[in-house]
Amino acid sequence: MLKIKIMHKIKIMDKTIKPTAIEQALTSLRHDVLSLTFQPGTKLKVEELQQAYGLSSSPLREALNRLSEEGLVRADDRRGFRVASVSEDDLRDITRMRLLVDLPALEDSMRFGDDAWEAHVVASFHLLEKVEARLPEGPVVLDPEWSQLHKSFHAALISACPSERLVGSSRSLFDQAERYRHISARYRTVVKRKSEEHKLLMRAVLKRDIATACQMHQDHVLSTQKNALKAMMLWHKESH
Repeated sequence: MLKIKIMHKIKIMDKTIKPTAIEQALTSLRHDVLSLTFQPGTKLKVEELQQAYGLSSSPLREALNRLSEEGLVRADDRRGFRVASVSEDDLRDITRMRLLVDLPALEDSMRFGDDAWEAHVVASFHLLEKVEARLPEGPVVLDPEWSQLHKSFHAALISACPSERLVGSSRSLFDQAERYRHISARYRTVVKRKSEEHKLLMRAVLKRDIATACQMHQDHVLSTQKNALKAMMLWHKESH
């Protein structure tokens, strides 16, 4: 029986704008998949999701189809949907693709970004830094607000890239890596503060120092892979 402990609401800056049922379904399902509320391999039954989220089957099926396109959910032939599995090989593949996509997107963003883009990058970092400063000391799992602002910061870095395909692919790959960040955080034994690392990356980007910024971003992504691979060994032991 599928169990959902947390219900999610979409935060809308303009309260007069209400999300559609599909947007509600997509936001809630994506969050629960990425945060490991739904474990890899979990069967996602539409009937149970209807009860959990209070939505009809149509928006839920559309949301599941979209998550399937993103690689977060797998469609079984006539058997519904399952949360995509995780593996060391999958993580390595995601990391390789992230570097192939993110580095040219970041380079293009630095070449084409204007003053408004720079302001967007600085504001995104400022919000991320403020949230991180409020987090408690000691090893903790990924804070939901921090995770969202972390994603927004990295999205801001490449937002001036003129290629919609690169930007869209980067966004999808970032989400696919998010589950591995959660696995890594579960087995973290020391405080891991990323603020200084993000600040140095931001400074290199704003200086339009392409070589330094791309190298720092590559190191950042490879560090995520390294930590996640270590954590997955422990995670597999617990799972079996």
